[in-house]
Amino acid sequence: MSDAAAFPPTLEYVFELRVDVAAPIRIGAPGDDDLHFAAILGGVVRGPRFNGRVLPGGGDWWRTKGDPEDTYLDARYLIEADDGATIEVQNKGHFWLADASFAAEYQARAPIPEAALYYRTSASFTTADYRYDWMNRHVFVGLARPECDVVCIRVFRLC
Repeated sequence: MSDAAAFPPTLEYVFELRVDVAAPIRIGAPGDDDLHFAAILGGVVRGPRFNGRVLPGGGDWWRTKGDPEDTYLDARYLIEADDGATIEVQNKGHFWLADASFAAEYQARAPIPEAALYYRTSASFTTADYRYDWMNRHVFVGLARPECDVVCIRVFRLC
């Protein structure tokens, strides 16, 4: 048996996704779940390992339940590298208020500091382009934050 402390994981920052989203559509759901959808309109990808754009299409679904609210996220869309490679993105995660002192602002959907939210994702990437095969074969985590009509996700490769 190995000592977990002997080989701690590290994170490498690879890029930031800035995804433009349409106004949300409330779908609703049975019970106390509240299902929503927002279409992906486009966006940009910038970082030390990858640059490109988010292609229009795809979407972001989220299901909120409980009090306090806990939101499960599931987004799927395409990005195109500056060199033309196409990469599928599937991004899942969780979102909730991590600092109760911002409860009133959170309920009013007013801007709050990023540190007041737990907004974490796990992204998987799929591409046939050999130049980006490293994206097929690694685990990625994201630190996300909402901005007006934009979802920003700093993506890190788990090493």
